[in-house]
Amino acid sequence: MIRGVPVEPDAPDARELLLDELSDPAYAESQPTWFDLLSQAVLDWFGSLSLGEGGGPPALALVIGAVLIAAAIGAALLVYGLPRWRARSRHDAELFGERDRRSARELRRDAERAAGAGDFDRAIAERFRAIARALDERTLVSALPGMTAHGFARAAGRRFPEHAGALEAAADRFDGVRYLGRPGTAEHYAAVRALDETLDAAPSPLHDELDAMVTAPR
Repeated sequence: MIRGVPVEPDAPDARELLLDELSDPAYAESQPTWFDLLSQAVLDWFGSLSLGEGGGPPALALVIGAVLIAAAIGAALLVYGLPRWRARSRHDAELFGERDRRSARELRRDAERAAGAGDFDRAIAERFRAIARALDERTLVSALPGMTAHGFARAAGRRFPEHAGALEAAADRFDGVRYLGRPGTAEHYAAVRALDETLDAAPSPLHDELDAMVTAPR
């Protein structure tokens, strides 16, 4: 018998135990993603085709089907990225020289708590990390191991050129509170938070690239 766990838990206790067990990241990582399910559906469809003499569909239909499926997969990858790689990056990634497993949502929450406590040094650092983690989760800008704050700002600025200056300023503030001993202020934190919210609400540049590919003259 496990200490602290009733032999016959009542319904509320049993529900809490089940939710705690299912919250283990191993369960989420073991579930098939939309890409796994789509790939399997495609393989099943091809496997169901009868290609014997006179028994299969016309070759043109096969070609059209394959092209449509490839286009759908390509569009889905552009819009959603590779979810399994994104989840792995989110749960086990280096972020600006430190091991950090928090999601963008968690980093934003911690930044707000620090700001509420008047710790603007930490609030600025956590919010800039949230910007990097959010863009990485959206597979727009990869927060690569060893990447500096300014290296990330330059990469993000190429994706969002209209915000390149604000990204560099936010990187300056991150470096200032983390490495240069510059005190953070409420005003500086508000600027970094506003940038995070603006980027989070901005549509993915990949959508525009996809639209341009579709509408380009042939």
